Amino acid sequence: MRVPLSWLREYVDLPATETGRDVQAKLVSAGLEVETVEQLGAGLKGPLVVGQVLTIEELEGFKKPIRFCTVDVGTANGTGEPQEIVCGARNFQVGDKVVVVLPGAVLPGDFAIAARQTYGKTSHGMICSGDELGMGDDGSGGIIVLPPEHEAGTDAIELLELVDEVLDIAVTANRGDCLSLRGVARETAIAYGLPLRDPALLDVPAPNSYGYPVKIADPIGCDRFTARTVVGLDPEARSPIWLQRRLQKAGMRPISLAVDVTNYVMIELGQPLHAYDRTLVDGPIGVRRAEPGEVLTTLDGAKRKLDAADLVITDNRGPIGLAGVMGGANTEIADSVTDPETGQVRGTTEVVIEAAHFDPVAIARTARRHKLSSEASKRFERGVDPQAASAAAQRTVDLLVLLAGGTAEAGVTEVLAPSAPRTVSLPADHPDRVAGVEYGRETVVRRLQEIGCDVYGQDELVVTVPSWRPDLTEPNDLAEEVIRLEGYENLPSTLPKPPAGRGLTERQRLHRRVGRALAGAGYVEAPNYPFVSEQVFDQLGLEADDPARRVVKLVNPLNDEEPALRTTLLPGLLTALRRNAGRGGHDLALFETGLVFQPAERQGVAVRLPVDRRPTDEEIAALDAVLPAQPRHAAVVLAGAREQAGWWGKGRPADWADAVEAARTLAREAGAELIVQQGQYGPWHPGRCAGLSVVIDGEIVAIGHAGELHPRVVKSLGLPERTCAMELDLDLLAKAGEGALRAPRISTFPVATQDVALVVDTEVPSAVVEYFLRGGAGELLESIRLFDVYTGEQIGEGKKSLAYALRFRAPDRTLTVEEATAARDAAVALAAERTGAVLRGA
Repeated sequence: MRVPLSWLREYVDLPATETGRDVQAKLVSAGLEVETVEQLGAGLKGPLVVGQVLTIEELEGFKKPIRFCTVDVGTANGTGEPQEIVCGARNFQVGDKVVVVLPGAVLPGDFAIAARQTYGKTSHGMICSGDELGMGDDGSGGIIVLPPEHEAGTDAIELLELVDEVLDIAVTANRGDCLSLRGVARETAIAYGLPLRDPALLDVPAPNSYGYPVKIADPIGCDRFTARTVVGLDPEARSPIWLQRRLQKAGMRPISLAVDVTNYVMIELGQPLHAYDRTLVDGPIGVRRAEPGEVLTTLDGAKRKLDAADLVITDNRGPIGLAGVMGGANTEIADSVTDPETGQVRGTTEVVIEAAHFDPVAIARTARRHKLSSEASKRFERGVDPQAASAAAQRTVDLLVLLAGGTAEAGVTEVLAPSAPRTVSLPADHPDRVAGVEYGRETVVRRLQEIGCDVYGQDELVVTVPSWRPDLTEPNDLAEEVIRLEGYENLPSTLPKPPAGRGLTERQRLHRRVGRALAGAGYVEAPNYPFVSEQVFDQLGLEADDPARRVVKLVNPLNDEEPALRTTLLPGLLTALRRNAGRGGHDLALFETGLVFQPAERQGVAVRLPVDRRPTDEEIAALDAVLPAQPRHAAVVLAGAREQAGWWGKGRPADWADAVEAARTLAREAGAELIVQQGQYGPWHPGRCAGLSVVIDGEIVAIGHAGELHPRVVKSLGLPERTCAMELDLDLLAKAGEGALRAPRISTFPVATQDVALVVDTEVPSAVVEYFLRGGAGELLESIRLFDVYTGEQIGEGKKSLAYALRFRAPDRTLTVEEATAARDAAVALAAERTGAVLRGA
């Protein structure tokens, strides 16, 4: 909502020294979001005057039409002689009054005006358009042509109200009253403690039986309809400059007098209006729901197929307007047209003014259904004062009579649905308890009365809400009004005191450690939206029966191309990798931790939880039962160089081992033992893919994969060559961990090293052998490392030799050879039992 400060001053006697910035600060303190204060005419310097075109000479020989004009500017040029000006505009003629800027003036944008040679002539100034003066588009498509009554030489800066301040207010959805000067003026008056001159306080004639006939078939959709008629309008009448300028400052383009007046009153009072050409309306005006198959051509020229839920304005022929949204083209106010033969001016001379109140929900749905948001629909869907309809109609009639020479007919139509004022019961100390501040009853009553409420009672207040505040429905709404007017900045700030021991859970601490560890390893976090397309699973090379292809689909997705929730983090991360690579990033290492969504085998329907009480445990459990499983995954993607080349060495590219090492990093943070063995799955290269497993409750459980992506996947997704990736289930990794990490105990006693070489079948993973060696060695084992793998004739076909270095150390003594050997033998025994390993050379 754009609010010119000069217009606002008509309703509130602000101190002359108050600037737009001062008013902004007051309104922000009162809870209105004033985004900017626009300084109109900043840097503008005269002379800028009214001029009358005396002669026009068409200059030939140029690529575009050029005119050499002489213009009478009175004595503004100091000589009284006609001013010679070159101009390329075509929308004026001899005798027209125009706006002339003379040499020495400065236009907005620090555009200095001086006499200059152009097109073989000397131009002493410029004939101005609205854009050049910072006025915006006036619809003329050229320079400003003024009404003939303004004398040459008149100061145009004052005439056109070029210097002003405009407050741009972001009105929230619950404050429809502030989509009007009346509403903003009320807030300003309260903020300054000044009286308000309410523009809606007009003498309105009582409704009678001989007004324009109106029939309401849907009183729920339209509970109030006021109709007034004005005849004898001058079709040549134009909107005066002051009215046009106010519309422009408020962000609207002047169109014609009748339309401008309805827009002006809408901005002033907040009540949308519509003017019908009475000669084009056939019979009574009606309000009803649309019938199937009906079509309406709206004022924007679009033919719209109506829905049965649309509220429409009708006459005997059918729909003539989309109620509360936009009027129909078949009753549009006609522009004035001059008959070339008779010289007679033709146009609309009789209008019917509509000021109605429509159901906000119906208007909002219609506007969204037809993708047609208008100034009227914005106000209706946020709440319009139903009591202002009669005053708005009267204000429109008065302006048309004043500006167009019309005559108001005596008939006044007003159709009303029965209604009662809305009341809310409020304990007098309720705002105190909400804010934690002792306001007192007198302050509460005073603040509620300032916003227009009628308040009765002592300890228990009965508050009658004003008609312009439909958002005030509960005691908390009224408490908020008191709090905001008393100043949010005056609320005390008290830091909460959490009870001891209520820090992060172990799961939350693990998530933070994982992020820090990956960031420390050189990865950059790249969070992504959880939405995917089902086609991406084809690009990842997943099998047709892969569980990852079973997705949860959204009923109302943000993007129709991505209607499903992700089952893997890779699509989002790989998209981010491709985007960064396409923008010049070559050496990339990205990571993400986030939820994936795995639907249950049998889909259920969520129960609708009650809102008037706390749901029972059974109701919450039933709701949880139909939700998809949402485990947290962690994933990394790499491309380009992992180590940069420099004086320290040649560097190296990222490869599958780096992806595996990222998984090991996460396992260390979780305190889990990671089993890495050759694997094969979906997007990974079959010869460069590692399967990741952990032991949970004695069972080996697969938790993910790591390695280099398949060339087909790289090509399909447009990724850099040799792109690598890792993804694992972080929740399963946490279950395999030992809980909270403990600081290692450092022993001062020497280490005992024992080497062991075991012969196993070729298909047995070294990680499995290592796992059982570790389990058999017991607590004395400090570390184990695979240092050699051998295959050959000496071992036998289908066999391989795995050589491990085992380091033993005791925390309290020096181990003997016998103790170290016994621990080694126990490790070998368990590995032999579980994997069939044989001690080499035995």
